[in-house]
Amino acid sequence: MCGIVGLHLREPAFEPRLGELLTAMLGQAVERGPDSAGVAVYGDPRLSPPGRAVVSLLGVTPQEASTALPSAVVVAADATTVVHADTSVAELLATVATALPQATVIGSGERFAVLKGTGHPVELADSFGLAGVTGHQGVGHTRMATESAVTPEGAHPFSVGPGQCLVHNGSFANHATIRRELRAQGVQFDSENDSEVGARFVAHQLAQGADLEKALRLLCERFDGFYTLLVSTADTFAVVRDAIACKPALVAETDAWVAMASEYRALDVLPGIEHARIFEPEPEEVYVWRR
Repeated sequence: MCGIVGLHLREPAFEPRLGELLTAMLGQAVERGPDSAGVAVYGDPRLSPPGRAVVSLLGVTPQEASTALPSAVVVAADATTVVHADTSVAELLATVATALPQATVIGSGERFAVLKGTGHPVELADSFGLAGVTGHQGVGHTRMATESAVTPEGAHPFSVGPGQCLVHNGSFANHATIRRELRAQGVQFDSENDSEVGARFVAHQLAQGADLEKALRLLCERFDGFYTLLVSTADTFAVVRDAIACKPALVAETDAWVAMASEYRALDVLPGIEHARIFEPEPEEVYVWRR
């Protein structure tokens, strides 16, 4: 059992409140996943200023990153170290690989940052400074570990392609088989978490030219198990459930925003919820919203 929350803003007037609202939503999902948490945020100027490449890292301290990357700006966020620089994403990733080989990259892109850690989700949100974050989109997850160890690397979101993010409630029964197939195609993994397999599969499909809707339809065809997924890119917010749809999910939609959560109480904190269209996603139907 894990908790998923996500918020896709349509109305720019709400962008200064993204972190405040996402923090409130995350706080309502604590009981679903008390051992670790993470968020992905799109558009915050402190974490990911316009025109700069951003990489989120685990396994290095802010001081180590500052020493190894003197031309970059380093932002500390609990176990996560966020680095941004005036270069391309590919060049920054290559520099990090050379200068900080011990680091694990948990997110990269532009106007996008991933923050993950272990411990109580509310305390982690505070250590991330999440309430002060601004932007146009955010995804959060509270984890109750079932398939791998409780580590920052095993926390969600999983971001394995530029600006891409996946959070998962459930378990993939055939993840080991698909991991072997992807490894045979040259895909590398950072953890034994079954959710990472889903993220790698989606990223692999996107890299081969599929759009997000097609990638998620292919995932439904290939993966066995029980799952609710929230998947995002810089301009897209998507939800899909397995054929049985036993893992909870609700979507609320207004003219100002679209939100998804595992339970209604995480939606009830949003402004205008009383006027929202609220529905439960149908099994194996891919729902996509774009900016």
